[in-house]
Amino acid sequence: MSNTPNNPISINVAFRGQNHVLSLLPDSALAELHARLEELTEVPPSLQKLLYKGKKPSASSDVTLGQAGIKDGIKIQMLGSTDKELDGMKAVESENQRRERIMRERALKAPVKLRSTGSDPISSFSSSSSTSIQYRFHDMKALEHLPNPASALALLRRLSEDSAIKHVMQQHKFTVGLLTELAPHEHPELLGLNENAGQAIKLRLRTDKYDGFRLYSEVRRVLCHELTHNVWGDHDENFKALNSRLNREVAEFERSVKDGTHHLSGGPAYDVYQPSLDLEGEARVYTLGGGAPSSGPLSSETQEERRQRVLEATMNRLRKEEEEIEHSCGTANSTST
Repeated sequence: MSNTPNNPISINVAFRGQNHVLSLLPDSALAELHARLEELTEVPPSLQKLLYKGKKPSASSDVTLGQAGIKDGIKIQMLGSTDKELDGMKAVESENQRRERIMRERALKAPVKLRSTGSDPISSFSSSSSTSIQYRFHDMKALEHLPNPASALALLRRLSEDSAIKHVMQQHKFTVGLLTELAPHEHPELLGLNENAGQAIKLRLRTDKYDGFRLYSEVRRVLCHELTHNVWGDHDENFKALNSRLNREVAEFERSVKDGTHHLSGGPAYDVYQPSLDLEGEARVYTLGGGAPSSGPLSSETQEERRQRVLEATMNRLRKEEEEIEHSCGTANSTST
């Protein structure tokens, strides 16, 4: 039976894993739906974003549900944050900005220059500090209209403060203006995007259903890919060489820290890069230290045979991962690069 203004329609709204079924007349104002949703979720209408197939609501507050394309039995995905969550995120951002301002003011203070015929440790420290301030992510921003923006911002900060990422940014003099996120529903085909060679890097942080966040290791690998676009726009051999190098340096850095062999100055291991291209170097970092299996059909393998087998499997996995990232990267085909 077709719906008339006298017959209520059923609306199924999903929000953060919960389904809310509402019954409203098709000629009800869209504002009434927003008000009902605020009662159920505490998300104010101004922060509600409704996603559904068909015609989208206009900006007018007088539009009816029927005019907005909301029909009987429709399924709607709602995104948004409560005022309390928004206030909490602003408080965190305010505190982080305060700390960043203090650190920036300290770094900009002119050091006392000592007269010396040899190296000046104070000047060296000042230069290192200035370099650290320059080659970094200068700002981070989560998308406030998506669920739990505070957790997204925390993930962005974890990436920006990752010691291995900071290391490669210093080594290669990478500067990024803004580190932010991509919304899965807005860019379903993308995992990452670099705008204007580092003006902004956008990463897919969330799962497709907005029920959580992607694995940190996967997001960080996409970040290395997008950092490579600071230098090379296309996915050519130059790009692949540098991208492979960044991933290898991240893995080597973490291994050196774990083994207690990392040098603050970079150390001899980072002065020369061999090989300049090839996933093998990167894969070897992942396969070092493995012992031979004690039982099973492959127990007769020598340690070298097992290492070669694991190395080949790791190279294939890394190559497959990079192909998937490359296909989901919007940078090379973007006119902004």
